[in-house]
Amino acid sequence: MAGNWPRSVIVVGAGIVGLSTAWFLQERGVQVDVIDRGGVAAGASWGNAGWIAPGLAIPLNEPAVLRYGLRSLLDPAAPLHVPATVDPGLWAFLARFAANSRWRSWTRAARANLPLNDECVEAYEALAADGVPAAVVAAPITAAFGTPRQAESLLRELRRLESAGQRVEHTVLDGGRLHEQVPLAGDALGAGVRIEGQRYVDPGAFVHALGRAVMRRGATVYAVEVAEVRTDDRKVIVRSAKGTVLSADAVVLATGAWLPRLARQWGVRVPVRAGRGYSFTVPVDHPVPGPLYLPGVRVACTPYQGGLRVAGTMEFRDPDAPGVPARLDAIIASARPLLRGVRWEERTDVWVGSRPVTPDGRPVIGATAAPTVYVAGGHGMWGLTHGPITGRLLAEQITTGKRPAALAEFDPLR
Repeated sequence: MAGNWPRSVIVVGAGIVGLSTAWFLQERGVQVDVIDRGGVAAGASWGNAGWIAPGLAIPLNEPAVLRYGLRSLLDPAAPLHVPATVDPGLWAFLARFAANSRWRSWTRAARANLPLNDECVEAYEALAADGVPAAVVAAPITAAFGTPRQAESLLRELRRLESAGQRVEHTVLDGGRLHEQVPLAGDALGAGVRIEGQRYVDPGAFVHALGRAVMRRGATVYAVEVAEVRTDDRKVIVRSAKGTVLSADAVVLATGAWLPRLARQWGVRVPVRAGRGYSFTVPVDHPVPGPLYLPGVRVACTPYQGGLRVAGTMEFRDPDAPGVPARLDAIIASARPLLRGVRWEERTDVWVGSRPVTPDGRPVIGATAAPTVYVAGGHGMWGLTHGPITGRLLAEQITTGKRPAALAEFDPLR
């Protein structure tokens, strides 16, 4: 490394986190190449709901989620599902998740997220202003409930976020205002909470545009699977399963739910498991002015290419396992009674993908036991929201040798 900082970096992972890191490294004059076994946006960066939602970036490890998870543990139709399995790694992960599902750990994660939430929209604006031609749409996210009493559950969460330091501007809606502002809302929905100041994107289009911008700046994207990452006295060497060998001054591992396969050898002991989600697109008969959240069934709906992208479920299963049709059916069965004018039988773009979840609600971002190997992952459901700001902060650490204060709680070696 010349001048004590890397002049070249290999980024493993071409999702929103890896490509954002590549882009911000290029901003700092670093030569970057990117490797991903499926190419750009092949994983969770394509099929998610597309929300840039700092106001709803609520850590998963809250006690209510644990109680709900225990009640629905083996129910294949439940929004949170753990299939019957003998996988000891999964059960060890769930035990650690349970140990962290208390308010003290939740509050620590919520406070750790504050700097990411504060700067995530600005990081997107930086990308859009400097060569990523994909729309970032400002719109509130409306959470809809059957009754005002049910809406109180979200209002309590927002109050807890505020006590942790995250003020979320929001407006409570009665049934009349909800139906006026959300034409898709059915008669079963009678109350709402509108979260102000949020954004959304077409996630696949945005990440592909980001990938093209990174390539225009000189990066090569290799669509191969990494088999080995090793270091010597001067370089990091990355070898693919097909024999491609690349070397650079440093490497960033940003492989989402597959992160442990490469990161474990570098001292990263925080487990990362696949919390798989499903999505699809349906045509609608009414306007979709902005994202809609159905917390009671944990389903997210977003305007998407003239229709509606519907996303939901959290399924702890191997990231490479095939999709389970029953999970898709469960999303439709739960959302159908709540919405009107949705042509469910005409769905397209059916997708399943893996969100990387940690047991303590905090991602892993930063240096590993090897000074030239970095990791970025474990953002759970908020990888799209926090991807660009993660890339900006990690690029700062790599090129200065100083960890930004915002990354202290995300130490991969914790």
